[in-house]
Amino acid sequence: MYEDSIQRLLGGLLTHLQLPFTSINVTEVEDLTRIDIVSEVPSKLIGHHGETLNSLQHMLKSMIRSEQKLERAPFIVCDTDGYRKDQEKKVCDIASRKVDFIRRTGTRIALPPMSPYFRRIVHLYIANNPEFADMTTESTGKGDYRQIVLKLKDEKGFKAKHTEDSSGELAPIIEDDTNMDDLGNLDI
Repeated sequence: MYEDSIQRLLGGLLTHLQLPFTSINVTEVEDLTRIDIVSEVPSKLIGHHGETLNSLQHMLKSMIRSEQKLERAPFIVCDTDGYRKDQEKKVCDIASRKVDFIRRTGTRIALPPMSPYFRRIVHLYIANNPEFADMTTESTGKGDYRQIVLKLKDEKGFKAKHTEDSSGELAPIIEDDTNMDDLGNLDI
C-alpha cells in the first residue's frame, strides 16, 4: 500500500544513519506490512535486543503517518536476517509447550508480559491452529504488564486451580521452566 514511500523514506533514513543495507523488500499481508531489510551486517540494524530495529520501525511508522496524513500509524513490522520471525516463532513455541500442561491439569497459565504485537501473534496462533481448537486466550493486566492467559475453552469438569487477587485478576501460574522466562527481549 505504501511501498514507494517505504522504499524512499526507509532507504533515506538508513543511508542518513549510515546503516548499510542491500535492499528493502516490502510484503503486504492483510492489515500488516512486513519489511525485510537485506544487509551484510544485520547486527548493526538489529542492535542490542532489537533496539535499533525497533527504533527504525517506530520512526518509519511516524514518517508514513505524517506523509500520508493518516489518523493512525500503519501496522508495519521491520525485520532483518529473520530476527522478528525468530521472535514470533519463539513466542508461539512457548505457547505450544504450555498447552499440554493446561490440558493435563485444567489450569490456566499466564505467559509473561509482552508487547501488543506479540500478544496478537499468540492470540492468532492459538485461534487459527486446529490443533488448539479446545484452547482460548485472553489478555489481562495493564500497560507494560499486560499478558496472555491460555486456558481451555470449557473449564467445566476441572477444579479451579488458579488464584485471583482482590481485583479479580488472574495470578500467573507458570510451570518451573527456565526457558520460558527468556521473553525479555521481545521488542515490538
